[in-house]
Amino acid sequence: MDAVFAPLERLGRRALGSVAELGYGAMLLGESLWYLMFGWRVGQPVRWRMVFEQMRQIGVDAIPIVCLLALTIGVMLGIQFIAALSEFGAQSQVIVASAKSITREFGALITGIVVAGRTGSSLAARLGSMVVSQEVDALAAIGIEPVRYLVAPALVAMVVMLPVLTILADAVALLGAGLYSMGPLDIGLSGYFAQTLDLLTPRDVWEGVSKSVVFGVLITLIGTSIGFSVSGGAEGVGRATTRAVVMSISALVVADMLFSFFLNR
Repeated sequence: MDAVFAPLERLGRRALGSVAELGYGAMLLGESLWYLMFGWRVGQPVRWRMVFEQMRQIGVDAIPIVCLLALTIGVMLGIQFIAALSEFGAQSQVIVASAKSITREFGALITGIVVAGRTGSSLAARLGSMVVSQEVDALAAIGIEPVRYLVAPALVAMVVMLPVLTILADAVALLGAGLYSMGPLDIGLSGYFAQTLDLLTPRDVWEGVSKSVVFGVLITLIGTSIGFSVSGGAEGVGRATTRAVVMSISALVVADMLFSFFLNR
């Protein structure tokens, strides 16, 4: 009987653990929003200096890698769309296909994955190290709320900077697709961008930007919740860092799938 019920027991424990993690993440989000709106009333305001510092780390420092990957993705999409559509004699549709796939899908997703790898792991490692060294307990002991001090600034910075990085990635990816398509389509770069702007609608850009806002919230909550739950010393910090990256990217892919399903019905 143990051979039958043991797997079910493990499955149940993992399911309960997942529900508990979701609840903890929701609690962190609620507390962060409360401190952002009402923290000044209880002497716990969110320090904008820390928000700007997080914005620099999350956004400005990520510009080179985001631009490099976006340019590569743009060239890759240009190659694939030209190769696929030329089989049907529909090369004229390459521009609209590239523009809409980049702005609606790939710009936000690639940016989210890059930020999840950089910042999600950084948040988990930093908070995990603070938990292990009892710095979080020390903050609470001197009257500083850890959520207000550690989570709220990162949340604001992520929600602001990820859409900005997404718009930048869209522009660079469109540039990459245009640079490759100039030869096969016999069109200049200025003509390529003129047609792209004519074919794009505000909804195309807004869809990618709205995804990036949700991605930013998910990355922050997953990284901080895993960081606060670290145990086991330095080894636990390493496990938490890996888990934060894997869970963040998985959550982004699932959220992106749900967005695509409901926004394109």
